[in-house]
Amino acid sequence: MRLDLKLEGIDAVREQLVRLSGKEARAAYAAALNDTGFQVRRVMRNEIRTVFDRPTPYVANSVYVRQATAERLSVAIEPTYYGGKGIDPQQILQAQEFGGTRRDKRSEVALRRAGILPAGYQTAIPRTPYPGSDDGRGNLRGSFLVQLISYFQAFGQQGYRANMTARRRANVHRGTAKNAGRRYFVAYGRLRSGPTAHLAPGIWAASGTHGTDVRPVLMFVRAGSYRSRLSMEAIADKAGADEYLQRRLRFRIRQAAGE
Repeated sequence: MRLDLKLEGIDAVREQLVRLSGKEARAAYAAALNDTGFQVRRVMRNEIRTVFDRPTPYVANSVYVRQATAERLSVAIEPTYYGGKGIDPQQILQAQEFGGTRRDKRSEVALRRAGILPAGYQTAIPRTPYPGSDDGRGNLRGSFLVQLISYFQAFGQQGYRANMTARRRANVHRGTAKNAGRRYFVAYGRLRSGPTAHLAPGIWAASGTHGTDVRPVLMFVRAGSYRSRLSMEAIADKAGADEYLQRRLRFRIRQAAGE
């Protein structure tokens, strides 16, 4: 989102503006733009927390203000990717702004490449998450997800060393003092025939005596189409960006003029 500098509403400070040099005036304009940018960011963060169900801090805090300078009188407020292992928040939020299908997560790409996730499907955690698997925000914990992908040998060529060896899989089956032993398996429900046809498509875990405790871990669901829920234009209107900019512009000009 970009806010363009508009000079309406400065008649009240025209006298002070005359006393400023060109450099001082541009610095005042930039400061007013940045004030407005941070105001819009506050509203956008609140909107993300309101619109989404338990958004992660990574997404909510990704909103960044690209500040204006005296040489560049424009400001941009947008979700920004800082690198690392996370997904670009622009990709996460794009379907929410424009509608359409969510892009695959990296884990979904890995599972699809391994022939586990069917075409046209994405993943979702069960309504009742598998014990110890979720982060409390509707997502699988990173370490748990890595274990799951590793268990199914789904890491690609670059990450093949992360795939579980037979010994590590045996350790998962046996369990530890903190975690009960379990065996993961894939079910395709009515998509394919077989002994698991009665289960919903997804990854399941069998634990307990003779594996009789069977619970869902990660479900396969058809890729849905999102309706637009997050409008950058609506956020700017909610923040009163134009009016706020004019008010801060008058303040910054008077401040620069020493009043």
